[in-house]
Amino acid sequence: MSDFRKQALDYHEFPRPGKITIELSKPAETSKDLALAYSPGVAEPVRAIAENPDDVYRFTGKGNMVAVISNGTAILGLGNLGPMASKPVMEGKALLFKRFAGLDSIDIEVTHNTTEEFINTVASIADSFGGINLEDIKAPECFEIEKALIERCDIPVFHDDQHGTAIVTAAGLLNALEIQGKELHKAHIVCLGAGAAAIACMELLIKCGAQRENIYMLDSKGVIHTRRDDLNEYKMAFANNTDKRTLEEVITEADVFIGVSGPNLLSAEALKLMAPNPIVFACSNPDPEIKPELAWAVRKDLIMATGRSDYPNQVNNVLCFPFIFRGALDVRARRINDEMKLAAVTAIRELAKLPVPEQVLAACGVDSLEFGADYIIPKPLDPRLKTHVARAVAQAAVNSGTARIDLPVKYLED
Repeated sequence: MSDFRKQALDYHEFPRPGKITIELSKPAETSKDLALAYSPGVAEPVRAIAENPDDVYRFTGKGNMVAVISNGTAILGLGNLGPMASKPVMEGKALLFKRFAGLDSIDIEVTHNTTEEFINTVASIADSFGGINLEDIKAPECFEIEKALIERCDIPVFHDDQHGTAIVTAAGLLNALEIQGKELHKAHIVCLGAGAAAIACMELLIKCGAQRENIYMLDSKGVIHTRRDDLNEYKMAFANNTDKRTLEEVITEADVFIGVSGPNLLSAEALKLMAPNPIVFACSNPDPEIKPELAWAVRKDLIMATGRSDYPNQVNNVLCFPFIFRGALDVRARRINDEMKLAAVTAIRELAKLPVPEQVLAACGVDSLEFGADYIIPKPLDPRLKTHVARAVAQAAVNSGTARIDLPVKYLED
């Protein structure tokens, strides 16, 4: 057993199994405490909520609680290993919600036979929570599941593998384009991968200004084009009317490469074919589509991002999802809409351009960080993300009409 594997297993097992617990938020030491907490005192908030359902936010933890829900069909890069195998990941997500946004979170793993069963199960329990984070659900079922739950639930439902990845990718890419002197609406983009993250990334980039006809998407069978007869409706939306069939053909003179596929699929020879001042987001984890050392050796004019913390420009969903939910729950949003996603993109972009606090430099073990080729997105440990992104998301929810209440005082005072 490798040292790291043992460390990881020990971390999850000791001193007690798992990564999350439930703690009490009220005293429970005396008879009076118990009388208030349960019978007979609990009857008072019950009556209040029955009379005014919105009072559930006053008297329970609903407004600060996110359910992290999976069926284990697309666990990290490990594939379909089932609901119980996904539990460590879902507990990890709950840990991140608490650590970065102060949100309580519980993991729920669903065993089901049909997509409809999963949707019905989640919809039936949704009102217990302030929001639902869907996780590690394979495509294309994840699209159907999220769409149905958004329609059926009156709380935010967010598939982070899609939209969290898309938001952070868009923020980083827009900053990289700015540094490289390029414009999104003119950029020739190659996307290697056609799963949930890839499709969501491209759809959000289009909302940011990218032109659909300038995007070339590839799956395991090559370029997605209009003469293929094996495409689902989600891939068909990115089918180009083109004679190009290979990565080498579509990457020639491309401005941007985005990889959400697998390791070592972008060769040095293909990278050489890109336009001057290229941008490469090689986000396959743990091994990117091209090793940064190789990419930098081939192209000195490159801006590169990966999904790894040991290289500059880590595309990490933790820059986004805790604060999307923080902002959404703080105004009791009914859903997370495009306006809120785009607000998060802008907020993350802007934060990368601000001076970096000393505590962030110390946490990253560096002397300086400045907006540029090696710093296009904030570091995950930047404490300003919590208020900066959450406030932008909350304001967008209010402005777009999906919020139930106005912006909290804490955002107005910051």
